[in-house]
Amino acid sequence: MNQQLLYQLALCLIPGVGGVTAKKLISYCGGVEAVFKEKKASLLKIPGIGEHLATSVMTQNGFDRAEKEMAFLEKHQLTPLFFLDKNYPARLKHCEDGPIMLFVKGNAQLNAEKVVGIVGTRSITDYGRSKCTELVEGLVRHQALVVSGLAYGVDACAHKKALETGLETVAVLGHGLDRIYPQLHQPLAKKIAGQGALATEFFTETKPDRENFPQRNRVIAGMCDAIIVVEAASSGGALITANIANSYNRDVFAIPGRTTDTYSRGCNWLIKTNKANLLEDIKDLEYIMGWASGKDNNKTLQPVLFPEINTEEEIMVNFLRQNPDASIDLMVARTPFTVSKISALLLGLEFKGVVQPLPGKTYKLLIF
Repeated sequence: MNQQLLYQLALCLIPGVGGVTAKKLISYCGGVEAVFKEKKASLLKIPGIGEHLATSVMTQNGFDRAEKEMAFLEKHQLTPLFFLDKNYPARLKHCEDGPIMLFVKGNAQLNAEKVVGIVGTRSITDYGRSKCTELVEGLVRHQALVVSGLAYGVDACAHKKALETGLETVAVLGHGLDRIYPQLHQPLAKKIAGQGALATEFFTETKPDRENFPQRNRVIAGMCDAIIVVEAASSGGALITANIANSYNRDVFAIPGRTTDTYSRGCNWLIKTNKANLLEDIKDLEYIMGWASGKDNNKTLQPVLFPEINTEEEIMVNFLRQNPDASIDLMVARTPFTVSKISALLLGLEFKGVVQPLPGKTYKLLIF
């Protein structure tokens, strides 16, 4: 049994622990397994960890459920991607509230050079379908990964056109991988898994409840370089995705429409309020993203240039600057910290995109 995966899944199952809290627990305790072996008194010293949450961690009721999930993953040949795994979407890794675990069916390159999310209304019009098709066709020369949410309307149009043109496409789901919603999209989902991937943060037996979809939308926004809203009413999931994308400093685009058209009101509002770039055709996307001139748009893949680090982390950064690719043994010998403290500091710096773990328990400084 993969004990590390068991602990990772169990951490996800602790009531009240989301992505932000989970990362904090791992960072302070020095690892996933260490979270479950930490004393309650020590857990209570972690900022934001109160009595109730500390008790939930100590109770450790999630391991049976975690074993069941592991069996499902193995049976159906699904891939669990933990936050620190190299194949976890790097763009999403730098979103503070990103999930610590994704479950994936398929073999899409989640860290493709160019990733574009296409979202919009379920009630797509002929105009919206035409613009969506045109945009996906324009993405072919960039071999962009197309991300959407498998819903009716714009989502389905984007996925289908990506499959038709040979592009990889990822459908991010608002439920577990033991079902497909909507059910009518089961054949489409099967094709996507064969030429891309299905991805979700939700465990099996999770139903497609309404509250899951805003969570799903933040994953779509976080995975992408750019989000395109094709058509949207004055409220709805597409606008939620656009707002989340803005909070993640992603480039947001919206296709304008007539002021009298219901499903152009959301797009027009995004443009009018400077929450989205006006997008008439693929050339606008290429110009804003710097793709027209052949420049790579890897800004979301790069480490944070000026992350906030505390005094202890600064000591580690200075040490690694003077001792490139240093081992943990050398760190213990030449810094004032214990092994457990160094592990915790390195995890924190890895979360912030400052260091990268290498084979042989060594670490590479990415910035400074």
